[in-house]
Amino acid sequence: MSTIDQERKWRILSSKYLFRRPWLTARVDTVELPDGRVNPEYYVLEYPSWVNVIAIDEDGMFVMERQYRHAMGLTEYELPCGVAEPGEEPLTAARRELEEETGYTGGRWSLVMSIGANPGSFDNMTYCFLAEGVRKTSSPRLDETEDLTVHLLTPEQVFGILERDELKQALMAAPLWKYFYRRDRNYGKD
Repeated sequence: MSTIDQERKWRILSSKYLFRRPWLTARVDTVELPDGRVNPEYYVLEYPSWVNVIAIDEDGMFVMERQYRHAMGLTEYELPCGVAEPGEEPLTAARRELEEETGYTGGRWSLVMSIGANPGSFDNMTYCFLAEGVRKTSSPRLDETEDLTVHLLTPEQVFGILERDELKQALMAAPLWKYFYRRDRNYGKD
């Protein structure tokens, strides 16, 4: 078996937590590589699972959010998204986040993809769902730290945002590109 076919997992010799917070935990591992070399400082960021939703209402409009993202100093359109609570299934978390942030519920749900933001240093996954045929049933109930507005956009507007490279959040751009690829190729149609 060639080395490319092997898992090539690293052995953790020791771990030390640098800090632990509800939304972020940082640790440093000392690891041994398969060839015996030792890396004394490999940093890992631990996060809860993340979820996001491509929500399309009964009229074919995309339910999008617009909010400021401080780390990059950007205000842009995004998918409804959030964090799965401990022990919460990703689909349950996605339904909850959509309702809390936008007031939309219902529809037909399917998993578009599960992806990692940066598997080299982040330990979590993002579960990306498609919710078709959602409808507004309540007002948004935002957390104290959330500041966003809800917008209905046409498929053409959302595709234009992607084409113009106006969506910097890769964990949202990837499932949207996949959605449009499948839609335009009539994926799964006879």
